[in-house]
Amino acid sequence: MRLSKLVGPLAAAAIAMGLASGAMAQQKTVKIGAVFPLSGNAASAGVHAKAAIEVALDIINNAHPEFGNFPLAKNAGLAGLGGAKVEVVFADNQGSPATGQNQALRLITEEKVVALTGAYQSGITLTASAIAEKYGIPFVNGESVASNLTERGFKWFFRTTPIATDFAQVYYDFFTEMKASGAKTDNIAVVHDTTEYGVSVANTLAATFKEKGHPIAQDVAYTTNATDVQSQVLQLKDKKPDVVIMISYTSDAILFAKTMQALDYKPPMLLADDSGYSDPSFIKAAGKISQGVFNRSSWSVGPAGSPTAIIAKLYKEKSGDEMDDTAARQMQAFFVLADAIDRAGSTEPAKIQAALKATDLKPEQLMIGYKGVKFDDKGQNILASGLIIQLQDGENYVAVFPKANAEKPPVMPYKGW
Repeated sequence: MRLSKLVGPLAAAAIAMGLASGAMAQQKTVKIGAVFPLSGNAASAGVHAKAAIEVALDIINNAHPEFGNFPLAKNAGLAGLGGAKVEVVFADNQGSPATGQNQALRLITEEKVVALTGAYQSGITLTASAIAEKYGIPFVNGESVASNLTERGFKWFFRTTPIATDFAQVYYDFFTEMKASGAKTDNIAVVHDTTEYGVSVANTLAATFKEKGHPIAQDVAYTTNATDVQSQVLQLKDKKPDVVIMISYTSDAILFAKTMQALDYKPPMLLADDSGYSDPSFIKAAGKISQGVFNRSSWSVGPAGSPTAIIAKLYKEKSGDEMDDTAARQMQAFFVLADAIDRAGSTEPAKIQAALKATDLKPEQLMIGYKGVKFDDKGQNILASGLIIQLQDGENYVAVFPKANAEKPPVMPYKGW
């Protein structure tokens, strides 16, 4: 009788202790939504973005003291939230602004994410971030460069990447230096698609160069996901510009490279506005016939054993490809967002928003070559910066401008194949 009376309370206590220990074991999870093109013509970029964020998740959720001053690396999880782990819910925008908008809505209303990142193409970032703005959810973008994204008066949109106006200045400075060394850079043609990204960047370049007394001589537009660009290449071949600036997503960039080879057209200088020309799929498909193409970037692997070299190794193990500039910029944005949530010590959107506004990261705290991360009142990172790289010696880009960051000197003229 006494034993039965004793067993009841002991069993209850044991159950209670088990439930308590189980509750302690179940750490709080912070859910972030990521909208990227995981299918369609830009799927390669989306898949690489997913790999970049998954590498960042490993660094955030597990202790990585080898990354030194990187926020969130030393501890496992978010210290500001008691070691909470970060979970990412990925959504496929299919390369469609409408689908991106719907996926952002689903992530907010059904998945209950506390913040969003994405969406690669500027036109999709435009619609997806509008949903986040409506619902008062922070949206941190790391790769879309259309200038108007931070000109909408939004309070919940933050962008870490350099934008078209920044790179227009870099291009101008690069052409000025190349001209001083004997290259012809006066006659410039801009080739772009008709998406938000293509039109916005082309307009920004035209305005910047006109302001500097160096107007763009030729504007060549085409419909994105084109099946035939012979007429555009023939226009270039006829006008013979000194420089051709390409603003194209991956499938179009590959098509232009192959069409240029088929029509035996090589401009003296070919400069890409990142995007498709940074995609590992482009390097594999058209790198050998695009030797000497210049590109813009903010990413550099760095010396062996450096934090960036370690990240590059982790990324290659995850994706099977070398880290490219776009994936690196996406990863950096995700780190900035997670850091803000950690500093907020909360998953309340308004507190995350306040932490983002207070962000002031230094170069040694970044995995990319910005001067830092600090947002203006429009949500644009005022310390974002970039450089010029060139595809040399096979399938590797090397930094060539400015001289302070150059690994090798620029090689002219454009070799092609």
